[in-house]
Amino acid sequence: MLKAVHVSGSIQKKEFLEFPARLYKDDKSYIRPLNKDIEAVFDRKKNKLFERGECERFLFENNAGQTVGKVAVFVNSSYKNNQPTGGIGFFDCINDQKTADFIFDFCKNWLQERGMEAMDGSINFGERNKFWGVLIEGFHEPLYAMNYNAPYYQQLFENYGFQPYYQQLCYSRSIYAPVSRAFTIMHSKHSRNPAIKARPLTKDRLEKFAKDFTEVYNKAWASHEGGKQISVAKTLRMFRSMKPVINEHIAWFVYENEKPVAMWINIPDLNQWFKYLNGGFGLLEKLKFLWIKKFKENSKMVGIVFGVVPEWQRTGIEGFMIWEGTQHLREHTTFQETELQWIGDFNPKMMKIAKNLDAQVTRKLATYRYLFDPNQSFERHPDI
Repeated sequence: MLKAVHVSGSIQKKEFLEFPARLYKDDKSYIRPLNKDIEAVFDRKKNKLFERGECERFLFENNAGQTVGKVAVFVNSSYKNNQPTGGIGFFDCINDQKTADFIFDFCKNWLQERGMEAMDGSINFGERNKFWGVLIEGFHEPLYAMNYNAPYYQQLFENYGFQPYYQQLCYSRSIYAPVSRAFTIMHSKHSRNPAIKARPLTKDRLEKFAKDFTEVYNKAWASHEGGKQISVAKTLRMFRSMKPVINEHIAWFVYENEKPVAMWINIPDLNQWFKYLNGGFGLLEKLKFLWIKKFKENSKMVGIVFGVVPEWQRTGIEGFMIWEGTQHLREHTTFQETELQWIGDFNPKMMKIAKNLDAQVTRKLATYRYLFDPNQSFERHPDI
């Protein structure tokens, strides 16, 4: 018999953070996330989704009082789907189907009480670029804020009845691998146009680049995100928070007559530094981080956003940007590998770009969906 324990006090919150570390203590690929990043998701002052949603965390204990699983379960009115769909995230569990079934049943009942007809997992009560998906291929060191789990999680979900709603594909390639001839041809073509310029993001002009990022993002991605727009103020806050780790050689914008039309934003893989901090980021850990960052070379960069405004799509401008940036970073950085963090298998345009880069799929994560009514027709995420 298992018992669900609501996470409310400091003891439960600490156990919510510590349980995965114990579960993966013998897994050399596991990198413990920063405690502050997880706690921020559940902080009502920091997570605006609490204004239009509800989220609770639970631990699951056996008869001996030992933690055997944990989960967050939530509803978010802005999470648009064909039917009212809730979410479960931060799921961790011992390798036992009955334990997993108990947790999933608990979440199902919680969501049904709030009018939901389906649940997605393992997802985040927040943005999709963090803590999203169940790892099903590529069980090597995760990127910063990327979910990591044991291979048996796939069976726990699928045996219960979850089905893949979509897959998140992560592509990797060597910085020095040959670039597609199609890209170099497009680079040559657009280089002859004096109105077209490529520029790297610089720390001394964050306000300008925040404005440019917002313009390209809202034009390129708003329709995919259900019309959701981001503000310049939000982008600027994000850029300022990232300033200590921004590398000015690996984030690029393309302009036509000084108007932003494309962007390719990369950052160093922070987990190559954070893996030495054991989840902490207090004063001592920050000092340790600065020391590691200064003296330990980071060989991997991560592509976090790629976008082209609609009027410049299918013109090859991405080839111009990628080859322009690649030539520069080869000369000015020590990065050896780049990983495109995640591309949905519902996004054939981005999959084609990755293919043209000769990038290889190095890991897959699945976003699973479980329909409460078994007679309801299951539909995968539509292509965009």
